[in-house]
Amino acid sequence: MKLVEPPSCSTPSSIVFIGKNRCGQWVAQEKNGLFGGLFVNRAQAVKYALFENGQHPETIVELSREIELDMCGNASFAARKAHFPASHVA
Repeated sequence: MKLVEPPSCSTPSSIVFIGKNRCGQWVAQEKNGLFGGLFVNRAQAVKYALFENGQHPETIVELSREIELDMCGNASFAARKAHFPASHVA
């Protein structure tokens, strides 16, 4: 039997930013820092983001600039990163 952890988000419309950090690792981070992680590739970051946001690809935003994982739950994370050019993942 495999135990699976339930999604961390409380609403299905959580915006999740994905992109690479300065070390080249893929980062997925909810806009308010509620959840996030480091991944070896884009596919795993997207898979995690979809799981955590309730399977809503329209709420995943791929950043063209570096993104650093911030696990402090700092709401200003979104403000610092949201102004960068981005593309939506579908």
